Amino acid sequence: MNKSQLFDQIIRKQSFLCVGLDTDIKKIPEHLLNSDDPIYDFNKAIINATAPYCVAYKPNLAFYEDSGLKGWLAFEKTVAYIKQRFPEMLIIADAKRGDIGNTSQLYARTFFNNLKVDALTVAPYMGEDSIKPFLGYKEKWVILLALTSNKGSNDFQLSEDASGEKLFEKVLRISKTWATDEQLMYVVGATQGKLFEDVRKIVPDHFLLVPGVGAQGGSLEEVCQYGMNKTCGLIVNSSRGIIYADSSEYFDESARNEAKKLQIVMKQMLEKYL
Repeated sequence: MNKSQLFDQIIRKQSFLCVGLDTDIKKIPEHLLNSDDPIYDFNKAIINATAPYCVAYKPNLAFYEDSGLKGWLAFEKTVAYIKQRFPEMLIIADAKRGDIGNTSQLYARTFFNNLKVDALTVAPYMGEDSIKPFLGYKEKWVILLALTSNKGSNDFQLSEDASGEKLFEKVLRISKTWATDEQLMYVVGATQGKLFEDVRKIVPDHFLLVPGVGAQGGSLEEVCQYGMNKTCGLIVNSSRGIIYADSSEYFDESARNEAKKLQIVMKQMLEKYL
């Protein structure tokens, strides 16, 4: 999926919502545990319920790897189902990969060639040669961690060098020379608020993947005020607030309602800031 196609979908759906498929076998509704593949069945129901209101899905690999081979197969089936049933969706593998040489090449091959996801989260710490292997795939996205939503982000990301440049600013400034805004996105946590202004000074045209709205306390209004650009430039993720809205047999209806609520607010934000 290219940037133009992503923006077209945002305008058509009046939404920039990404549903995070953080599917924990210990949290899904109890009645699904009797199924042959409870993780996949849960995901399928969530996807069917929320598809009208979102533009992307983001399975977090940790929640699948935790269940071993069954979990990995559920992840593969989930990706295949989205591509078959809702081919317009951006599929983000939240795997936070990143290594050097052949290792990165194999990670890239796994996710882009074999699993055929559209985007992959990647850690930038090891530098350009660890990222380049992911950038060799047409219309595939690398989403670099830049400024995250967790409390510990202060430990390193906000530290300054002698010239006053923060580490996250250096990551943005240097990495944007590796590829265009048609290949690179950045993770910027919703809890960072007004720092979105500083992000946009360096990468005004890139899409940002924004976790932290909802359960983590980030403000959607603040994210849009400081982070939205002429092509929206935001993919805002919500996981727990949608997929675990209800643990009854009506969990999918509750997920639909929560996704719809966010879509309505996002429509207002697009009208206000775009």
